[in-house]
Amino acid sequence: MGKHFKPTNNKVVILSMLRTLFLIMLVISIVYIIKWYIYSKQNTVLEDKVSEAILVENTENEKEMQYTVDFEKLKNMNEETVGWLKVKGTNIEYAIVKSSDNSYYLNHNFEKKYNSGGWIFADYKNKFDGTDKNIVIYGHNMKDNSMFGSLKNILDEEWYNNEENYIIGFITEKEQQKYQVFSVYKIENEDYYIDTEFKKNEFSKFTDTLKKRSIKDFDLEITEEDSILTLSTCADNNKYRIVLHAKKIKE
Repeated sequence: MGKHFKPTNNKVVILSMLRTLFLIMLVISIVYIIKWYIYSKQNTVLEDKVSEAILVENTENEKEMQYTVDFEKLKNMNEETVGWLKVKGTNIEYAIVKSSDNSYYLNHNFEKKYNSGGWIFADYKNKFDGTDKNIVIYGHNMKDNSMFGSLKNILDEEWYNNEENYIIGFITEKEQQKYQVFSVYKIENEDYYIDTEFKKNEFSKFTDTLKKRSIKDFDLEITEEDSILTLSTCADNNKYRIVLHAKKIKE
C-alpha cells in the first residue's frame, strides 16, 4: 500500500510565516533602537566636549549673552570647522563644519566618526572668505531635538511672533556675525533656495521669492548688496524641507 500524506493546513503555515516575519521585524526594530540610542549618546557626549570651546559671558543687557569661540581648540578636534551657530528659541548651539561635498556629514559626527545623526554642516560651495551671498547650513531633523530637530519651532506662532528670536548668532574665525530673520516656511524638497552664486540683479529676485514664501511677513528690506544665512532640515519623511532665511546685519 502507498503512503498517505495528511493534507497541509494552509492556515497553520500562514500563521507560522506571519509569526516568523513578526519576530524578524521585532529584532530589526530592537537593533535599530539600540543603534539610535548609541549614536544619540555619542553625539550628546560630543556636544558637551565641543561646548568646552565656547565661553559665555553676561552683557549689560540681561537678555543677551556674549559668546567667544576658541577655534583653535575646535580645529584641533576637526580641522573642517568653519563657524559656530546659535538660534534662539531652539536647541541649536553647534560648531559648524564643511566638507568637500554635502553628503559626508549626513552620517559622520564632529569627530568624523560614523554616526547616523551626522552633524551640522555648511554647503560645500560656500567659501567663508567674505564673498558668500547665501551661506547654507544643513542638519538632520532628529527626534530627540538634537542637531536641527528643534528647527521646526520656527513654524510655531509662539516662535515667529517673538522678536527676541529674530537675531541669529553666527561666529566665524574672522568675525562675530548677526543675522536677522526675514523668512520661515516649509516647502517640498527642491534646490532653489540653496543657490549660492548669483549673476547681477539675480539676488534681489531670489530674496523676494524667499520673502513671499514666508508664513510671516517680517517686513525686512534686502538689497543686492546684502548677504543672507539659510538653515535647512528635512520633514515628513524627507518629502519637505523646513527653512529659515536671515539677512546679515551690517555693524
